[in-house]
Amino acid sequence: MSKVIVGMSGGVDSAVTAYLLKQDGYDVVGVTLRTWEGEEGQESRCCEIDDAKEAARRIGIPHHTFNCKAEFEEKVTRPFIQEYLRGRTPNPCVICNRVVKWDRMLYYAELLKADYIATGHYAFVDRLPNGRYTVREAAHSEKDQTYMLYRLTQEQLARTLMPLGSYAKSEVRNIAEQIGLPIASKPDSQEICFVTNESYTDYIIRNASGPVPGPGPFVDEAGKVVGEHKGIIYYTVGQRKGLGIALGHRVYVKAICAEQNRIVLGNAEDNACRRIVCDSLNYMGLKDLEDGEAVRCFVKVRYSHAGQQAILKASSDGTVEVLFDEPVRFAAPGQSAVFYDNQGCVLGGGLIRDVLFGEP
Repeated sequence: MSKVIVGMSGGVDSAVTAYLLKQDGYDVVGVTLRTWEGEEGQESRCCEIDDAKEAARRIGIPHHTFNCKAEFEEKVTRPFIQEYLRGRTPNPCVICNRVVKWDRMLYYAELLKADYIATGHYAFVDRLPNGRYTVREAAHSEKDQTYMLYRLTQEQLARTLMPLGSYAKSEVRNIAEQIGLPIASKPDSQEICFVTNESYTDYIIRNASGPVPGPGPFVDEAGKVVGEHKGIIYYTVGQRKGLGIALGHRVYVKAICAEQNRIVLGNAEDNACRRIVCDSLNYMGLKDLEDGEAVRCFVKVRYSHAGQQAILKASSDGTVEVLFDEPVRFAAPGQSAVFYDNQGCVLGGGLIRDVLFGEP
């Protein structure tokens, strides 16, 4: 009998994952990583321990809690704040999955002598003909979470199970109801897990180690001042609502210039580009690309993006230039660009470093 530890957040997906694996004959142990705790004792939405313990009890499996708060602060929350202060838009879940969740779960798998770890993500883990492991899009696209998983390593994927790839959310909730889990109807978490009772800007202001930039100019593409913004941390590329400015037509944030403390506005067409440059690359279904090597694929520039056809071209400096067949809107520095093949398998991805406007 193979032993597997299941990362249990306190939500319905991870609880049903544990149940399904037990039904399949695995020796299942539930594990919750305590990643964050607020000043008033609030739990992160990814580590609601009481709910996880109760779910494990009802399923009939042992449950352990491990403290990972120091690693989470060092590798997730501090960089999150720093990125916003640089005028970039980070995605902390992408980073956390690799350097905290999977790293720590595999560590505890060794301690508990487990063969595998498992999570409640909606995705498949595949081994491709080239021998490499990857994640493949879930059967129900509205719940697919492969975008959040592209930074996982080959070693991590080789020991990972994801049983929910073929399930719809409604099916998962039905299973939870049938086995009597109180969390069967618990709402999905939609926000940043460590920002519980405040806005992310309040969190940054309260936790930044130094001063947070204040008001500065809104400018148009010609550099003309057209208004005043309240601070760069309040804005992201592509944002239209909440700008607090009326110019007689729709405008969007095109760029955030942290060094000058200014924000460039443009219309929707102004926010469309054909090229981006990515760094901090992680290859999954592909081996690392050599300098000058080119690959055609689909690229998503944000979680909700349907993906567009593009060509990747590797450079000697370790970056990749992505050339889209058609302009892509609202690509934001700091967000991830994830590369897929035509079967929905992740080839790799990286962080968007530069957005290049104008014809390639």
